[in-house]
Amino acid sequence: MGIVIMVGQLILGLSILVILHELGHFLAARAFGIKVDKFYLFFDAWGFSLFKFTYKDVEYGVGWLPLGGYVKIAGMIDESMDTEQMEGPPQPWEFRSKPAWQRLIVMLGGVFVNVVLAIVIFWVLTARLGETYIPNSSIKYGIVPGKIGVKMGLKAGDQIIAINGRPLVKFDSLISPKVFIDHTVLTLQRNGKTMDLTVPTTLINDLADYGVDGIDQFISPLPRTKFSIDSIVPGSAAQTAGLMKGDSITAVNGAKITFYDQLQAELKKYANKNVLLEVKRNNEVKQLTVAVNNDGKLGSKTGGFGISAKFDLPEEKTIKYGVLASLPLGAKKAWDNFSINIRSMSKVFKGEAKFNKVVAGPVAIATMFGSHVDWIHFWGMVGLLSMALAITNLLPIPALDGGHAVFLIIEMIKGKPLSDKFLERAQIVGFVLLITLMVFVFGNDIVKQVLKNKP
Repeated sequence: MGIVIMVGQLILGLSILVILHELGHFLAARAFGIKVDKFYLFFDAWGFSLFKFTYKDVEYGVGWLPLGGYVKIAGMIDESMDTEQMEGPPQPWEFRSKPAWQRLIVMLGGVFVNVVLAIVIFWVLTARLGETYIPNSSIKYGIVPGKIGVKMGLKAGDQIIAINGRPLVKFDSLISPKVFIDHTVLTLQRNGKTMDLTVPTTLINDLADYGVDGIDQFISPLPRTKFSIDSIVPGSAAQTAGLMKGDSITAVNGAKITFYDQLQAELKKYANKNVLLEVKRNNEVKQLTVAVNNDGKLGSKTGGFGISAKFDLPEEKTIKYGVLASLPLGAKKAWDNFSINIRSMSKVFKGEAKFNKVVAGPVAIATMFGSHVDWIHFWGMVGLLSMALAITNLLPIPALDGGHAVFLIIEMIKGKPLSDKFLERAQIVGFVLLITLMVFVFGNDIVKQVLKNKP
């Protein structure tokens, strides 16, 4: 059922984005009096569609090939490769008859709508939810680095006090993409000493190896914390051993335990073995023997946590904003996402990030949506993807909006259009490039999943 929910959310999210993107082209074309023949979600390859109807001389439908969508504009060489319409003399209602600046606006209409959609989504989410964060000043026990964080030199208990020389106000800022996209310097305190630690420029490659869990392997979203047992999973090894709600685990095989990350680390050492737990219960100390499963947890033999912990976490702070005050914040979030995507691409060209590491296809995106329905998370993902779609379409590749825009800008500089034959060939080359890229991205997703699940 979880896979069905992931795929369903992916299809719904992408359908919303594609329809609105194409609507941007559609409205811009109609505004300049250009005839539109078709408006399709997905492609009706070889003339086959799942559903279609005609309204005011425009055919609306849903194709069978889920590779995006399109608006077929009269008098334009596009992905439909319908060149017959170009053989006759230009008509006043055709795309090719309009001034270059109008055609450029039509080509950028989809990108414009994607940007506006992202701003609106982040605006509404900010107005509704405000901004919730953990004040860094209230962190008592420091951070919990993952494997990647440890590799770069971080240690459990480090107190991060500044990023690039600026005081760290929000603990959550530590896991912002800006930290591993930029050449970030973390200022930290360890055992009473202050030191600087530079984030490696290639960190994004390591994060990509862990997929959606990459951030956790850098720095845990939760600060270091003490804990007690809040509940026991029925039938788990924890229940069999006699652990109870309210217990505090103070040692594993003699190793003292104060924080939850210490418990996790110690249990992993004894996967598929029995351990002796020292447990504090109502001011009494008890010794309990418990079986650790192959995941290094106290669940059943086949997996699972076994216990739910109650954490000693600092209180979160929430800032509420009015509708108008939320607009610039929503726009900033959209711009930050745009900037992060651009800088991620630049890292690929600089050789600091591998393309196969940073690119995400449908499988990876479906995983990001999650296996349960959370509408706040869903719309946040749609906002992020809307900006990603805008950037992708701006790439100067024939068959993409950016490719068409480049040709129109060249036309405006030259003072005359490029030949139809050249545009036809460029469209074919661009389409082949896109199909190749899609195959690579999809295959890359599958390889990542196989490697991730490999024992």
